[in-house]
Amino acid sequence: MNIDNDLRRIALQERELQFESFNLDTAWELGSILRRMAAERKLGVVIDITLFSMQVFYAALEGATPDNPSWVRRKRNTVFRLFKSSYATGLSLLKQQTNLQAKLGLPDAEYAAHGGSFPIVVKGTGCIGAVTVSGLPQRDDHNLVIEAMVELLKADHTALKLED
Repeated sequence: MNIDNDLRRIALQERELQFESFNLDTAWELGSILRRMAAERKLGVVIDITLFSMQVFYAALEGATPDNPSWVRRKRNTVFRLFKSSYATGLSLLKQQTNLQAKLGLPDAEYAAHGGSFPIVVKGTGCIGAVTVSGLPQRDDHNLVIEAMVELLKADHTALKLED
């Protein structure tokens, strides 16, 4: 993994993976895609979709741990605060050799700059929420979210996926 390559690709993902509109049915569809993918692959993850107003999808699959909901909350808080992918935030901080606490005064108990939470952006509106996965290594959490968003938005996965 090359940090600069991942950051460039995540910036592209954030530009391309935006919705014309997003409602509760869209949340259910995205969450269901994620749950199906995780179940087919036997991944022990927690899946969460939360809008700024409320949680609209939640699933925990066999193998998830009691720590996963806390990771979801902390990664989601990072997206809600910075309006960008928690993985991009973590990589940017790593590159700067710092962390959320040192750079922004954000406590580890409430924020996590680890992959797996991605902003839900509506074109012309901005960030309205986040879709988050926890339970895998952070890059894999991020990739699972991207794969599901690509499927729902009918985007080009080859052009958007992180390079191996």
